[in-house]
Amino acid sequence: MRVKAAVAVAFNAPMVIEELELRDPGPGEVRVRIEAAAICHSDISYLDGGWGGDLPAVYGHEAAGVVEEVGEGVKSVLVGSRVIVTLIQHCGHCPECGSGRPVHCGSFTAIPPVLRRADGTVVTQGLKCAAFAEQVVVDQSQIAPLPGDLRSEVGCLLACGVPTGLGAVVNTARVRPGDRVVVIGAGGVGLNTIQGAAISGASRIVALDLEPSKLDDARSFGATDTVAATDPDPARAVRRAMKGHGADHVFVTVGVPKVYDDAWAFLAPGGTVYAVGMPHSGAMSSYEAVNVAYSGHGMRGSRMGDIVLRRDIPWMADLHAQGRLKLDELISGRFRLDQINEAFEDTRRGKARRNVIVF
Repeated sequence: MRVKAAVAVAFNAPMVIEELELRDPGPGEVRVRIEAAAICHSDISYLDGGWGGDLPAVYGHEAAGVVEEVGEGVKSVLVGSRVIVTLIQHCGHCPECGSGRPVHCGSFTAIPPVLRRADGTVVTQGLKCAAFAEQVVVDQSQIAPLPGDLRSEVGCLLACGVPTGLGAVVNTARVRPGDRVVVIGAGGVGLNTIQGAAISGASRIVALDLEPSKLDDARSFGATDTVAATDPDPARAVRRAMKGHGADHVFVTVGVPKVYDDAWAFLAPGGTVYAVGMPHSGAMSSYEAVNVAYSGHGMRGSRMGDIVLRRDIPWMADLHAQGRLKLDELISGRFRLDQINEAFEDTRRGKARRNVIVF
């Protein structure tokens, strides 16, 4: 079948809207009609060439829609089901999957190409989804059910931005009541990290950002204190907010190497830095090793919040239904597919929480 999609034809260049051929779902695959897809900074990094990849490509991986067709052997979902679509492909039986870490599955065999131009040229399924298109074909492991009363433009946020931030707190760091938290970056992922810290009962949640309006957002999402990243001595300001203490957990939600250099200064003895934001490939950070050893500090990565889709997505949707998790408030703007370049540029300006393409 033919579908309209936003195609990246060159790095650091606008996308173009093309009609592409989408193949039928094979065994274990599903075809989903996309109703909404949010713009994540990972999409921007790929479009900028920050992580390489093959072109032409269709990006987009934070999506929601309706199942239109299922391939042979699919029993986990029915035609007509409302679902989110994620980049997490997992086999379900390797050691990583068996230990509850499907985001690190190393045994999944990539599905064959799903998109082609009229001349037969393969179009890369960016981030394993290609959700900036009217319909997608993905493996059944990449979807999770969406409650019927949750609009797709809101529900799509549960496919990446929300679980990446909230999951980093709950699954990766396992923040406990009374812990002290610093969140560097109050964008889409940072705000959900802040929400996660508040839900987990952190005693102090200090947000840092360069943009004053984002510090206002941080407070509305649960930060107890904010510090401007332009402060001459932000570490001192953070400790003042924490009554003289450092943080048990510092979450870096921006992909800026210099921020990783500085994050250690906010830690209390025994505290941990969590790498959530992803810099471009080849970007380097550094630290003074003796300080890490002496202070008992640690550093840990958090990929997609270490989520388990069928466990965590229903829980997050229920938190929203209870009024404990903000989703609607995360949306900054709504755009049509033919406005996608405008939506990307708005996101690049650094003030958006989440921009959503609505089909």
